[in-house]
Amino acid sequence: MTVNGHWILPQGIEEALPEQAASLECLRRDLLDLYASWGYEMVMPPFIDHIESLLTGTGRDLDLQTFKLVDQLSGRTLGIRADMTPQAARIDAHQLNREVPTRLCYIGTVLHTRSDGFGSSRSPLQVGAELYGHAGVESDVEILDLMLSTFESAGVKDIYLDIGNVDIYKNLAKQAGLAEDDEIRLFELLQQKAVTEIRQLVASLSVDANVAKMIMQLAELNGDLSIIDRAREQLKQAGSEVMSALDYLERVAQAVSRHNKDVKLNIDLAELHGYHYHTGVVFGAFVPQLGQEIARGGRYDDIGKIFGRARPATGFSTDLKLLSALGSRDITMPQKILAPAGENEELQAKIDKLRVEGYCVSRMLPGQVDDVAAMGYGQKLEQINGQWQLVPIES
Repeated sequence: MTVNGHWILPQGIEEALPEQAASLECLRRDLLDLYASWGYEMVMPPFIDHIESLLTGTGRDLDLQTFKLVDQLSGRTLGIRADMTPQAARIDAHQLNREVPTRLCYIGTVLHTRSDGFGSSRSPLQVGAELYGHAGVESDVEILDLMLSTFESAGVKDIYLDIGNVDIYKNLAKQAGLAEDDEIRLFELLQQKAVTEIRQLVASLSVDANVAKMIMQLAELNGDLSIIDRAREQLKQAGSEVMSALDYLERVAQAVSRHNKDVKLNIDLAELHGYHYHTGVVFGAFVPQLGQEIARGGRYDDIGKIFGRARPATGFSTDLKLLSALGSRDITMPQKILAPAGENEELQAKIDKLRVEGYCVSRMLPGQVDDVAAMGYGQKLEQINGQWQLVPIES
């Protein structure tokens, strides 16, 4: 027997049915209004782009996630975007080319070769915001505050925020003189908090004893704001750059805590996602029901360099589908009214008036089965004493 599988979607690819699509669209509009109220301008980068533009600054982090194909017109390799951040950086650096700080936001589908930390979907609806042209605590705090306001707008509660600074690890790895393969392996172990394996790896390398000790301590330097003082003590031999990175991290964390009292903030010096292109503060947001981050972001000052302007930059991104699924928003749908078929000027005028008032009015079609329950209508238009009036539909 032959089974017709034409309706089956590829693994990790979803479609939104009417109720879910309406919920996503309501959230999309609310978030765009939120971002506009903060001064963030919406951009719409293309779904497909030259591979060099899509992978700039992100290296191996996005290479394996990006679908690639050959352009039949130019012969160049193109990619389907797996992340909109590099495209937003190009818009800031090249198309807009402003001297003043620029705030951009975006919402659109991205495509992944395999699912990542944003759930099981390979086609997230990425939503994000980027702030270009300012290097300082204030812009990092603004982006973090906006991300947390995004969760509030989506009705996502019980947020846990992990925040770190990749400059600390980068500086220690440089002092250790690690080979590239060893640095990558150590990075992976730090992400896993694999303390025993970290000690074994560092012990096997020719690393200065003091530097080795400080690297091993990174995996255990996580907790509330008091961890920063502990880190200052344990990393005091790392030098002024590491101390400056700790000071910067503390200022950002303190400001975010003041502005967002309900958020559980955790300092994590082994929080290194995007290590290959981030240049300072990095962060990830979590909720208790998921063991993976629901949003991520940080500073990435060098991303626009390939486009001719390496402006300071900081931003975040998340998945609209995931926010909608996790949120507790009540979506109010317009009341549905059924109107009869046929030409009638007075009927059409009544329909037009109801639609302007916010009702959903659909016309019966010739030959249509009058199954109003299946269509979800609560009222219908009937002509009573020469006037078109709304009449409840009995179930």
